Amino acid sequence: MRLVFGLVLIIGVGLAGFAVFMAKDYIGAYQAQLDAERAARANAVPTVEVFVVNRGLRYGEQLTEADIRPVRWPENAIPDGTFRALAEIFPDGEKKFRTVLRAMEKDEALMQVKVTKPGADAGVSSRLSAGMRAFAIKVDVSSGVSGFLRPGDRVDVYWTGRGASELGGGTSGVTKLILPGVQLIAVDQIADSDQSAPTIARTVTVEVTPRQVAALAQAQATGNLSLSLVGAKDDTVSDAVEVDQSEFTGETVAKEKEVCTVRTRRGAEIIETQIACPE
Repeated sequence: MRLVFGLVLIIGVGLAGFAVFMAKDYIGAYQAQLDAERAARANAVPTVEVFVVNRGLRYGEQLTEADIRPVRWPENAIPDGTFRALAEIFPDGEKKFRTVLRAMEKDEALMQVKVTKPGADAGVSSRLSAGMRAFAIKVDVSSGVSGFLRPGDRVDVYWTGRGASELGGGTSGVTKLILPGVQLIAVDQIADSDQSAPTIARTVTVEVTPRQVAALAQAQATGNLSLSLVGAKDDTVSDAVEVDQSEFTGETVAKEKEVCTVRTRRGAEIIETQIACPE
């Protein structure tokens, strides 16, 4: 009997030791998992909800609620102009569509600059900023940068005409920069900035202030306008530029010598006498 009791006691102690070992191993694994989860949470990037498009969209297509969906986006990498609420995209009381201005690929973030206002089409008016106006400039293959202009490009506008000569009296041919860094919003009747094929335009439409509209209208009526394409990464502002004919021909116009005279009357005769001009 004592033998059986001792055997049972030994087995019990062995099982208890095994149970403690297994429990310790389980608790250690659980603690390791818990520590790993805490570390992952500490390194997790905060996210917010933004809207992306469900499919590829091209210029002129209508964007509806069926074309978008919300996703989680890293909070520190959200592009400017994204939408975070459906009510921002399709406000109450407005038409439930927008028109695409710039091509978008599937899962690309929906941004304000890539679509029109609710219910608007993709016309030129949808691209104008507040207080700005559209003005058309006549161009040809030479003045229009050989057809390499696209909506969204920036150009410097030069005027060529007759101006007062700085070298004496009269007028001379002159070319001057009148508007630097003007943005194009349409080329002919095309406002698609994703247009890649060069076209020989007859008109380009620029975004300018009302005062600049008056300046361009006057310049176009009194001379010829030419455009110079500004580089996409060029953020410099052009200084005042004015060139007359003498700068590239090397010719100079001499000032006429000033002649001073006095007139005296002798009866019915008027006598003109040359004198030294006063300083």
